Amino acid sequence: MVQRVVVVGAGFAGFETVRRLERSLGPREAELVLVSPMDYMVYRPLLPQVAAGVLSSRTTAVPLHRMFDRTHVLPGGVIGVDLAAKVCVVRKISGDIGNEHYDKLVLAPGSVTRTFDIPGLTTYGHGMKNLAEAVYLRDHVIAQLEIANSSTDPAERASRCQFIVVGGGYAGVETAACLEMLTTKALRHFPRLDPAQVRWMIVDIAPRLLPELGENLGKATLQMLAKRGVDVRLGVSVQEITEDSVTLTTGEKLPCRTLVWTAGVTASPLVGTLGTELVRGRLAVAADLAVPGHPDVFALGDAAAVPDLAKGDGAICPPTAQYAHRQAKVAAANVVAALRGQPLSPFRHKDLGLVVDLGGTQAVARPLGYEMRGLPAQAITRGYHLLTVPSIRARTRVLSNWIQHAFAGDDLVRLGFMSDQDGRMGNLEKTDAYLSGDEITARTGSRAAHP
Repeated sequence: MVQRVVVVGAGFAGFETVRRLERSLGPREAELVLVSPMDYMVYRPLLPQVAAGVLSSRTTAVPLHRMFDRTHVLPGGVIGVDLAAKVCVVRKISGDIGNEHYDKLVLAPGSVTRTFDIPGLTTYGHGMKNLAEAVYLRDHVIAQLEIANSSTDPAERASRCQFIVVGGGYAGVETAACLEMLTTKALRHFPRLDPAQVRWMIVDIAPRLLPELGENLGKATLQMLAKRGVDVRLGVSVQEITEDSVTLTTGEKLPCRTLVWTAGVTASPLVGTLGTELVRGRLAVAADLAVPGHPDVFALGDAAAVPDLAKGDGAICPPTAQYAHRQAKVAAANVVAALRGQPLSPFRHKDLGLVVDLGGTQAVARPLGYEMRGLPAQAITRGYHLLTVPSIRARTRVLSNWIQHAFAGDDLVRLGFMSDQDGRMGNLEKTDAYLSGDEITARTGSRAAHP
């Protein structure tokens, strides 16, 4: 009998799992179903460059239909899972809700932006977690310059020319660095604006910038950003956000209409519908990626608390693309092993390092423990991305976009196709789409209790 394997999510983890399952399983062994609201996998590490106009939005989107031969891509999102009934509740992009039965389930729903109870954050804050947010942010930043350039009100100009990024990790630093370069180059098109008014700021409660890269590279990044006029505030957070101001925990109130929130991620709300153990908000799994007590269910990526055997001492793997990509290899192999009645293998991986693109010829990198900065680091950074973008076509587009931008610059076009949306994180990341335990059992007909 053909077994039904359902994979939830088309991020790094889910996408790579399906690719490997197609190579390993014959059509008579398993029917493969991938549930994803989008028909592409987005290469998220390059989103800051999409926001900055270095890359086009299409460049980072790898089409699922072109990459898979026999996997059925179900256009929708899983909004609940009934483990007892072995059913996923799916809301299709049409709005219809239905049940999808599985024999083996791979959960890779990814993560959403982690927020805190800060007044105004969900109303006025912008995320950088998906392609829609990156494209929206680019439009928004260009619009602020356009409006400021045409305004005669000094207060309005000040608020529209102040940009704040919250988060001093690689996502926040890359976003601030790439967009600062965008606004700096754009100023020649706005002669009524004083360049001294356009300010970028990074705010982080942590005592160091880029703690993942170590103290030396963190200081080097701080120096490079300072030379470009980026104001970095460490040991500080945000207290309140309004339509035209941001108040820091120091009490300082800044005129600002653009706050980008990159202060970490949290597992997809889907994990809360399963009724299984969570570790730091992520699904608890064994080293073989199986959910304890449910041998037919595997979880990986940002939504799973995968034990980090390379570090030990109860450590769990960080929610990064590097780990998700490598977990997919083990997840696919273990699904195949489970279908064939073979033993499962544990996941073990040693971190290969981190690369941070600061735009132009500036970058910092720590491949295999070696610290690099400047042009050599930029070469390593872009080389790494070219190797890990999962398609020859996508790699070609990325490389051609880099070359085109280096020689021709940015056209500074505001697309405007999302002008009817307000750009809130909750709106673009759809964090309120999930069902409660009772709603799941009502739809699946299962009598299993959900806590």
